[in-house]
Amino acid sequence: VQLQASGGGLVQAGDSLRLSCAASGRTLGSYVMGWFRQAPGREREFVGVINWSRGTTYYADSVEGRFTISRDNAKSTVYLQMNSLKPEDTAVYYCAAAPVRSVITPMTSFARRSAYNSWGQGTQVTVSS
Repeated sequence: VQLQASGGGLVQAGDSLRLSCAASGRTLGSYVMGWFRQAPGREREFVGVINWSRGTTYYADSVEGRFTISRDNAKSTVYLQMNSLKPEDTAVYYCAAAPVRSVITPMTSFARRSAYNSWGQGTQVTVSS
C-alpha cells in the first residue's frame, strides 16, 4: 500500500484542521489505517486507527473526543479531523496501514508501530498558542 498524507499547516490553539491520507496499490478491506505523530525529540506516538471495512475506531487518550478518523471508500482516503487543537498537538503526522490478520484482533493492538507495514510521508502540524 502506498500512502500520501496531506493537509498539515500552521494554526492557532483552538482551531481545527483536517489531514488526509490517500491510499493506492491495494484494496483496503482487510486493513486498518492508523495515524501517528512525532514531535521533535520524542518518540512517534499513536493517535488513532480505523478499521477500513467495519469503520470502527480507537483513539489515544490524549486526543479522544477532539480527533475523529473517517474514511471515504470511493476515494480510498482516510481523514483525521482535529478539533480544539492545542500547542502540544504540534508534530509531524504520519498515516500508516496494517493488515488485519484475524477478525478477533483487538483494535488496541494497532496502537503499536510494529503492527504497520506501510507508512506515508509525514505532514507537519504546528499549533501556536
